[in-house]
Amino acid sequence: MLQNLEADFPAHSPRPAQAPHALEGMRVIDFSHFIAGPFATMILADMGAEVIKIEAPQRGDDFRQYPPVHPDIGQGAPFLWSNRNKRSVALDLKSAEGLRIARELIATADVVVENFSTGVMERLGLDYASCRHGNPALVYCSVSAYGREGAFADRLGFDPIAQAESGFMSMNGYPDREGVRALSPVMDIGTAMMAANAILGALLARARTGQGQAVEVALFDSAVLMTGYATLQHVFSGEEPRRHGNTSPDTCPSGAFRARDRSFYINCGSNKIFQRLMAQVLERPDLAEHPDYASGAARSARREELFAILDEAFAKEPWTHWQARMRVAGVPCGLVRTVGEAVRSPEARERKLLTRIPHDRLGWVPNLALPIRYSATPLADPVPAPTVGQHTREVLGAVLGYGADRLDACAAAGAFGPAPLAREAAPS
Repeated sequence: MLQNLEADFPAHSPRPAQAPHALEGMRVIDFSHFIAGPFATMILADMGAEVIKIEAPQRGDDFRQYPPVHPDIGQGAPFLWSNRNKRSVALDLKSAEGLRIARELIATADVVVENFSTGVMERLGLDYASCRHGNPALVYCSVSAYGREGAFADRLGFDPIAQAESGFMSMNGYPDREGVRALSPVMDIGTAMMAANAILGALLARARTGQGQAVEVALFDSAVLMTGYATLQHVFSGEEPRRHGNTSPDTCPSGAFRARDRSFYINCGSNKIFQRLMAQVLERPDLAEHPDYASGAARSARREELFAILDEAFAKEPWTHWQARMRVAGVPCGLVRTVGEAVRSPEARERKLLTRIPHDRLGWVPNLALPIRYSATPLADPVPAPTVGQHTREVLGAVLGYGADRLDACAAAGAFGPAPLAREAAPS
């Protein structure tokens, strides 16, 4: 496992040592788990916020066990992907002492993020109404499945369910079979990005007003948004979107084609792109100007005959031949790659998307960067996701001023779970 990491991926290039962080000085107390909440807080952590992840003792976030799990660190690749640049504090929120510590941490926070089932934070006394009394500037973000209020507030939600119920699944796949879910957790990722944006907006508002607020983002709401403009197309026309496989209902020719050696995708999103494809790439100016292909609608009506022409032409030469010609002509195109090919591609290496970063047990672990580039406040250098409770004593010592004796007393009272943490150095 991870045998070829050094050969395949470059080491991360550190940010300038003296450059500030965009969210420098912000503290986030993160009660979230799985993907949508943790990915949102990781975005904030990458921007320089101090993110303290609160986890159940020993077990931690259930997402830690999503495969493949590395046996030497007891956590899987999906968890590493969504939890870098955080510190983990293990608290038993079922114990009075654990709850008391959680409240103390929240009192020091700029942001709280939670995605428990509706009602859990209220039962714990950690809901927004309770927390804002001691911290009126707090930005409190709840990520839920169907909202915190209303007839569906009790429903649980996961990415595939949101894909199904939003109509997203019905749009994908081929017309002769059921709709197909996206394997990537696109709804969780979209919800995470919405949550991060919502939090940043609330922090900006707080800078003007001095007041915090509650923020809510629902998975279902995000999923409906992720169906794109199909929602308004339906309202305009009354028609349901049809599944078009790898082609497009809006542009033609757009789809996957086969060169002599590889499959690739082209997207002719305008008449001018189509004309460049035919005249400059295929050297068929007669088709570029033909009235049968003069508009997107006309080309869509003759999709089969047009695709047959393209299939025959593209099969005559290898991908490198067509890629060079389309790049010069300004025709959007790209290889149909596997994930492994994508992360090892020249484009990914040029953008430094996947690198390796130091790990105290494994030597190196892979790291996938966010697609954000700041000129003045570059993202934080990535630090691998923590083990469960790795920073409990360190955080409580530095943030709350707990000394070793008090930490031991908290452990004995069950704040950190049934098994006391091994004593380690802590500020007194």
